[in-house]
Amino acid sequence: MNFFKPALILSFAFLAVFGEAMLPAPRSLLGAQIDLLPALMVYAALNADIVTLALLAVCGGLWFDSLSANPLGVSIVPLFVVGFPVFLHRELILRTAPFAQFTLGAAASAVSPALVILILLNGGKEPLIGWGSLWQWLVLTVSGGLAAPVIFALGDWCGHALGYKLRTEMSFRSDREIRHGKILK
Repeated sequence: MNFFKPALILSFAFLAVFGEAMLPAPRSLLGAQIDLLPALMVYAALNADIVTLALLAVCGGLWFDSLSANPLGVSIVPLFVVGFPVFLHRELILRTAPFAQFTLGAAASAVSPALVILILLNGGKEPLIGWGSLWQWLVLTVSGGLAAPVIFALGDWCGHALGYKLRTEMSFRSDREIRHGKILK
């Protein structure tokens, strides 16, 4: 089993969560915190296996919740719910088209916070929801859509630069002629 792609995806998740927590400039400029995990879930759903997708949902959700005001573990299920349908239908999705990447990233970034709020409300918590939440949700959606093609390009570049390619060529030359029959002496 190749552990390069899962390690690369989990490293991206760790760096994304760390960067979101430590860089206050996007939050102060836009008035909302940018979340890159849903767009990364779309990348993992289209390019990795189900184990990597589950690990990203669990680890990324726990990392994100530990550095935010969310209760620990509330982001795990929404992240998995965002990634699993994409994983199931990945043969039908144009994964190399930037418009499809933007659309999937924006949809995932719109659904994930809505599911977190739904879980919090069903759990008896009272999150702060107001008209400003609509702006924050819009910023999350657009930023997730814009981040998805960047994540795809960065993941593909790292895969080509640091990974290895399987050799698909045969050991026989294509111009070699093989004659079958009896050898005469």
